Amino acid sequence: MKPSLLDYTQKELAELIQPKFRVKQIFGWLYHNYAQSFEDMKNIPKALKEELTEKYIVNPMKIIKKELSTDGTIKYLFELQDAKTVEAVWLKMKDEKRDAQGELTQEARYTICVSTQVGCKVGCAFCLTAKGGFTRDLTAGEIVAQVVNLKRDNNHKHNRMINIVYMGMGEPLDNLDNLAKAIEIFKEQEGLCISAKRQTVSTSGLSNKIDQLGQMDLGVHIAISLHAVDDELRSELIPMNKAHNINSIIEAVKRFPIDTRKRVMFEYLVIKDKNDDLGSAKKLVKLLHGIKAKVNLIYFNPYPGTPYDRPQLKDMVDFQEYLVSHGLLCTIRDSKGIDISAACGQLKEKENKK
Repeated sequence: MKPSLLDYTQKELAELIQPKFRVKQIFGWLYHNYAQSFEDMKNIPKALKEELTEKYIVNPMKIIKKELSTDGTIKYLFELQDAKTVEAVWLKMKDEKRDAQGELTQEARYTICVSTQVGCKVGCAFCLTAKGGFTRDLTAGEIVAQVVNLKRDNNHKHNRMINIVYMGMGEPLDNLDNLAKAIEIFKEQEGLCISAKRQTVSTSGLSNKIDQLGQMDLGVHIAISLHAVDDELRSELIPMNKAHNINSIIEAVKRFPIDTRKRVMFEYLVIKDKNDDLGSAKKLVKLLHGIKAKVNLIYFNPYPGTPYDRPQLKDMVDFQEYLVSHGLLCTIRDSKGIDISAACGQLKEKENKK
């Protein structure tokens, strides 16, 4: 496979491409104009384009499937150079607002959920991605390309704000080097200029890698996929918990550098009759004592063949109210794209069965 230009920071490209002033132009074509090929780069000399074409590609993936939800969520399936597939999701978080005169007062806000691996090693019992096993890590350019392609496909200008969550297929911290590089590429001032504060890394809890990410001090937020309050249930849901138990994760989180104005997000996937009772809520309050935390309660999205069920609304609300009444900030995440292949890996699985 040829490397993509999206694999490189601007500084790295300046060492590969001469003369150096062309790098700024190329960077503009990549991240401001969302160029799909070298032919799209109109002010780059033909000789340089031919030289680059021999060594590199621009876009390392292509959209092969899209599913649009009634709530504005769009699920994408990408094919990579080696014919492997990964998913990304375009999430509408807030609608645009206009005043009485029809003037725009607030632009619509979007979040992009990106994948970091083809498949996943973690093997969570509730996750469809795990069923396909692990194939390989994504390169930094393949992570970056998901955002570039989604912004391009939705006519989202390069300088409009976007949030990124590394919460798609794969365990981000299992691909830490490429993840860290993608984070830096997104932050490039002359590229997409997406600050670290708008990037959230979601992990199933590799406690040693949480420490490594913290030592890199990239400025990103961290979200912990907790999903259980005791090691017995968590080991059933996330077999990796045997190596990285709840206590080791909580201790690593306490060491993680957090902006004093921000909170650590704890994702809690609520599964009917598994972890949706008030006894679990009580244990969660105790577990997170002393951490500036926010708990995000997530409905389990059923898929064919899963032994788990979606919780009742009443149980979700009771759980939330218990946490809030005991001093924890807690939200119930709206189920996005419930009418399409909502769970990670669902669209990929559907295509594989054709």
